[in-house]
Amino acid sequence: MVTTVAAGEKERSGSEQAAENVSKMSSRKSKADEPSDKSEPKSWWWLLFGVILLLTIGTRFYNVTVPDHVCWDETHFGKMGSWYINRTFFFDVHPPLGKMLIGLSGYLTGYDGTYPFDKPGDKYNGTHYEGMRIFCTALGAAVVPMSFHTVWDMTGSLTASTFAAAYILFDIGMLILNRYILLDPPLIFFMTASVMGMARVSRLTREAASFTRAWWVWLALTGAMLACTISVKFVGLFVVLLVGLHTASDLWDVLGDLSLPITHTVRQLAARAVTLILLPVLLYASFFYIHLAVLNRSGSGDGFYSSGFQSNLVGNSLYNVSMPRQVAYGAVVTLKNHKTGGGYLHSHNHLYPKGFGARQQQVTTYSHKDENNRWLIKPYDKQTVENVTLIRHGDLVRLEHVQTRRNLHSHREQGPVTKKHLQVTCYGEEGQGDTNDVWMVQIVGGKAGQVVETVTSRLTFYHYIERCVLTTTNKQLPKWGFEQQEVTCNPNIRDKAAQWNVEDNQFDKLPSVNFQVYAPGFISRFFESHAVMLQGNAGLKPKEGEVTSRPWQWPINYRGQFFSGSDHRVYLLGNPIIWWSNLVFLALFLIIFGVEIIRYQRNSAASPPDTARTCPAPPAADATKWKLLRAAVWLFGGWLIHYLPFYAMGRVLYFHHYFPALVFNSMLAGVMLDYITGRLPGWLRHACLGTAMAGLVYSFVLFSPLAYGMSGPFSHEPNSTLASLKWLSSWEF
Repeated sequence: MVTTVAAGEKERSGSEQAAENVSKMSSRKSKADEPSDKSEPKSWWWLLFGVILLLTIGTRFYNVTVPDHVCWDETHFGKMGSWYINRTFFFDVHPPLGKMLIGLSGYLTGYDGTYPFDKPGDKYNGTHYEGMRIFCTALGAAVVPMSFHTVWDMTGSLTASTFAAAYILFDIGMLILNRYILLDPPLIFFMTASVMGMARVSRLTREAASFTRAWWVWLALTGAMLACTISVKFVGLFVVLLVGLHTASDLWDVLGDLSLPITHTVRQLAARAVTLILLPVLLYASFFYIHLAVLNRSGSGDGFYSSGFQSNLVGNSLYNVSMPRQVAYGAVVTLKNHKTGGGYLHSHNHLYPKGFGARQQQVTTYSHKDENNRWLIKPYDKQTVENVTLIRHGDLVRLEHVQTRRNLHSHREQGPVTKKHLQVTCYGEEGQGDTNDVWMVQIVGGKAGQVVETVTSRLTFYHYIERCVLTTTNKQLPKWGFEQQEVTCNPNIRDKAAQWNVEDNQFDKLPSVNFQVYAPGFISRFFESHAVMLQGNAGLKPKEGEVTSRPWQWPINYRGQFFSGSDHRVYLLGNPIIWWSNLVFLALFLIIFGVEIIRYQRNSAASPPDTARTCPAPPAADATKWKLLRAAVWLFGGWLIHYLPFYAMGRVLYFHHYFPALVFNSMLAGVMLDYITGRLPGWLRHACLGTAMAGLVYSFVLFSPLAYGMSGPFSHEPNSTLASLKWLSSWEF
């Protein structure tokens, strides 16, 4: 929008003159933002995009159903897709959308949800797994053309767009990760779609196309894709941060355009708030509503959630159940730790090993329901009570483990893992023990004489002799403890993890009431689901013999991991030519951007005052240069945001966690390749670009056996045909 001057106006103030200069600069900036390859025939765009599309389809869908056995984490996510089809509740550390889509794709393509997905290597044997694999592959394949579109909207350069797409297309690692029943294909698809929408909205805004139908559609699409990304994995928050920063930058540019009224800026801000904040929040909550509505049958994940949560699940022992409202001596109960994700007080007929306290029966918490979670509540001074006697705040009791007839016990021995706590065991025979079996029942916030109630009373068990409280530390026991959670007696009686509730209450002498009235609504279940997932994520630790990796190893392609073993081996590894050149382009970007910023500052300082005030249009070459660098800045920011946070994570990490960051690095490589070669003579530029593309294609062909399947001796064995591909000793295919 250019400031106009009335025909009869003869004098203008200094501020009006400045406004006109800014307006002219804005107009020139808009022209500078036009695609740098606009002189190229449009047919070239479609030709290159068509070639990219055909190569993507060919490489991604070639032998996509091979091997016909379970590969790597298909054992998890295929199984979870089955549970959606069967409507069976389960626990996972990730939000539900990706798994729901996998289940839906299987259901629509004839899979009945009965295959067990027990372990990698199991044959599918006629199971209709193909639909789920093809669906995930289609999402992963779409990342390539979307990257082409993204870089085109950011730079207007066919060269940058083509090489950005080629870097993703010809990477062996991206090919492998996108061909299986995993969460990575939908995660990277939605992430890339979010960035594509971000780039298109920014372009339309610069081209003065705000509030057009196309602008609204792309803005809403961006918000929807953000919601979908975070609904697959919580790392989707990274792209939310990126889009948020980019949106703030766009709004700052709009605010700085003095040719536009302030109401335009307000409308822009309101539009972004509705489509990029409100819409994603509503969609995110909707996905969880569908998730909780579909999974309405009791399953393996029940024990991770509160007693009230479980009462919504058909088939759960608490669903529509009737049991005594109050707890009495002689009742057989299960005790659930009241904190989010807490397990059941559990024991089994195995002793603590030598060196881990007294060699008495182990006591743990365990998230799955079984007979070893049942405890008989007895008076502290006798074995039975003839009359019905309710348990009240301050009563002294013994807890007898029903299966082994030993009493819950603590003594002055160190805890097995947490040495500052005291050991908790089961001790005695046939319910006979000693004074170290005596616990005081206390209702949190209770008063003297208050009766203990099923489900709703929060309890602490205070050891009468050692003056400590029964708690769980969240620390996992070694294999001798079956990797269950440690239970100890904590001298800090204010321990928040020392609160329990009675879940099951079996006692025939009291009338039963229906507990459905205590079932929580959607909002309560929504927040509890998140608390359990976040706690589960934080508690993920490597298992013995598991191949894990650290973030510093990822960009250098230090080590891959097997997706499939046996006679048909698939090994997740990045194309080394692509990955190592990515690092080179990262370094070159930092050097070039730093030099250009310094040069720009020096030129600005050296410009005469009048020249700076009149804001002359930059040369076309400089406009193209800064457009490429501006795109590179945002792509570098995307890589940084999706990579650096992993250094601060305490959970177990794997090689595949790097691939969202890789998408940004690959697009950055395409942009920087265009920037660097654009300063060369025409013949030399074409020679360099041709050589680069040939190198990408050749390296893809060379390492393609890792993706499409290897057989025969391993690369380190004699007479292996793969020995020439073992460029690093840490590669193990």
